[in-house]
Amino acid sequence: MITNVRRGLMAAALAFAVLAPASPAQADEVTLIDGITALPVADEIRDGYKRELYPHWKDDDKNGCTARNDVLIAEAIDHMVPLAEVHDSGGYGWTTERRRRYANDLGSDVTLVGVTARSNRQKSDQDPATWMPMPAVHCRYLGEWVATKHRWGLAVDPAERKALLRYAADCPNARITYDPAA
Repeated sequence: MITNVRRGLMAAALAFAVLAPASPAQADEVTLIDGITALPVADEIRDGYKRELYPHWKDDDKNGCTARNDVLIAEAIDHMVPLAEVHDSGGYGWTTERRRRYANDLGSDVTLVGVTARSNRQKSDQDPATWMPMPAVHCRYLGEWVATKHRWGLAVDPAERKALLRYAADCPNARITYDPAA
């Protein structure tokens, strides 16, 4: 099903004709715990956040149920790290072009994810200190969250770091791989 979600997500993204530049950077691989502890810690800055600062496909175009062989592919395309969280964690200092590249990142398998409408609404713009998916996918979610933060050079706030480390304790063998964004 994950393959179908990724294929559906890629097809949808290409249909929107939004292409991110390819990154020539080399992939980095670390343990989840090392990835968390390597993230810079900083207080969040929400001042000045507006969704429009992150140009991306039109919201009406990204939503819609796609099914194949009665298997739900996705109801929405979501940013692993929500736009508001990106802004709070360092995106406030980015150029419009870098914000656009994040909002439309097709160079990573985890920046944009297919989700159900319900989980999209529940997560909203929360980080792992205040929202986590069902326990069966905690390790994967944490890995994708941390990889996205590293890819884009984002910080974590103290409560977020504490939550990441607490949940990651249940993922002793988890590793993350990420390509730094250009």
